[in-house]
Amino acid sequence: MKSETKQIAVRESAALSNLLKATRRAHGDAWAAKKAQRAEFVALRLEQLYPGHQEPPLEHKDHFSLLVAVLLSAQCTDKRVNEVTPGLFLLADTPEKMIKLGQKKIQTIIRPCGLSPQKSKAIVGLSEILINKHCSKVPQSFEELEELPGVGHKTASVVMSQAFGVPAFPVDTHIHRLAKRWRLSNGKSVTQTERDLKRVFPEGSWNELHLRIIFYGREFCTARGCDGKICHICDSLKK
Repeated sequence: MKSETKQIAVRESAALSNLLKATRRAHGDAWAAKKAQRAEFVALRLEQLYPGHQEPPLEHKDHFSLLVAVLLSAQCTDKRVNEVTPGLFLLADTPEKMIKLGQKKIQTIIRPCGLSPQKSKAIVGLSEILINKHCSKVPQSFEELEELPGVGHKTASVVMSQAFGVPAFPVDTHIHRLAKRWRLSNGKSVTQTERDLKRVFPEGSWNELHLRIIFYGREFCTARGCDGKICHICDSLKK
């Protein structure tokens, strides 16, 4: 009798476990469906606001100048970078000229961008590597880009998408913030948010969509100007 009672308890426990798993799957499917709907709404609204091809906000004339500009944009506004880079590139617009210009002079020029000691050292260091390993050309792979001094995954993603047209979804702190406001990601890091955004948006849309989110965030959904309820997209998605 005890054995039969134990077997019944085991079967009931297994049934309950299966029910809980099914419930979790159902909730997960519902969450995924709602997230897909929100993503579709965001993509359509952004395309309406910013139709067609979007020009990158950082001014540049070639792959090398883009790489340097993106590096300088770390913890700095694109506007400030665009004010500084013309003077820098007038003096040095190739890896060879950067090395000749020297770290001290570079540091003086880029000081308004902040972190000038680290950034100037990185610019000289990556210029040397580009000359010695890549025939003075900017490499066309994430791995080789991320081997360069001062170049992390986000910088590499920007260069790959904007210079070479490779699908990428660079995520900075504000895109991370917007993805959370729009409930497209509950990630606790930009790495997780990047993975989540790549799942909900078609790969072919990543490069343009990344720029559209940047422009929308600056114009309508700023860090302090919107609390996740005020701008059009936030207001629509809270319903």
